[in-house]
Amino acid sequence: MTSGSGRPNLPSYDVTGDWADLSAVPGAASCWVHNAVVATADGELIGFHAGQLVAFDTEGRLLRAVETDLTEGHGVTLVREGDEAYLWVCDPGFVFSCGADDGDPNWTPLFGKGVHCETQAPRVVKMTLDGKIRSELPLPPQDPQVPAGPMGPYCPCGCAVDEERFGGTGDIWVADGYGSGLVHRFDKDGNHLSTLTGEEGSGRLLCPHAIFIDRRNNKVPELYIADRINVRVLVYDLDGHYLRTFGETCLNSPSDFVQWGDLLVVAEIYQRLAVLDSDDNFVGYIGADPDPEAAQGWPDRPGWPNDLSDDGRAEIPLLPQHDRFNSPHAVAADADGNLYVSEWLLGGRYTKLAAQR
Repeated sequence: MTSGSGRPNLPSYDVTGDWADLSAVPGAASCWVHNAVVATADGELIGFHAGQLVAFDTEGRLLRAVETDLTEGHGVTLVREGDEAYLWVCDPGFVFSCGADDGDPNWTPLFGKGVHCETQAPRVVKMTLDGKIRSELPLPPQDPQVPAGPMGPYCPCGCAVDEERFGGTGDIWVADGYGSGLVHRFDKDGNHLSTLTGEEGSGRLLCPHAIFIDRRNNKVPELYIADRINVRVLVYDLDGHYLRTFGETCLNSPSDFVQWGDLLVVAEIYQRLAVLDSDDNFVGYIGADPDPEAAQGWPDRPGWPNDLSDDGRAEIPLLPQHDRFNSPHAVAADADGNLYVSEWLLGGRYTKLAAQR
């Protein structure tokens, strides 16, 4: 289907709903997909399903599914070192799935019967594009004065690398969104350097969910932090000095970033993508429900982002039309300017927005 952007400053695109063929992915139907997605220079789209690295071609055909010993690739950053490409993967140490029994009673009131939460130690790893782990960051130091989050003291959500190919230091920044709500900085050898709390600028971080290094327009690189519960983006320099905050008037749940030409696309878990220009000015939304009530705050639908059966069991939701989103969790852009959106829901869904030429 062809879709105009609806805003004169947004590119036009063709929408392909259910773009990825998930039928060949083991366990896809029962996995509550909670992943990132990245586009490689070779035309592959890489995501994760229940600990498996999955790679698709640009038509959505599965190329490989590889077990990784992770629970999930919640945050994924693609980097290059010389001629080699690698993935830095944040695994918060938990993943949801749905089975035939009553599941985990701790999650039933929120997400419905039959929901399981599988857990293991959180990890941030560097791996090859075929899922082989090459290195791993240590756990950051824990301040006993900082309370643990809903899933424990450390549950990393996303990371960004100050790549040496761009003249950077090789430092790795890690957003501990589901843990203590901090951002940690490591050097390229894995030594912990410093911690950001948000109190350096506009206030304590609450679920720093994604992190991004902005190098657009040849400006001095800046670090963007998606402070999801506070509904804003905090910006720092790469030495960790606070610069500014934006987004409070146009965002509702910032969850991921990707550069789209000179624009910045922000995946929002509450049903849409937000697009901003290189000066952080709002440009428009993509995939938002035209009903303004449906786009505000945590949706009221029982069991969201899934549906509930008559007996309260979580099940794959009846999704909106393919040019409307349910729960965008991650977004990627390829070299041709196409966008790919992964949604947080049982079974998973990918949508492709193909740039019109």
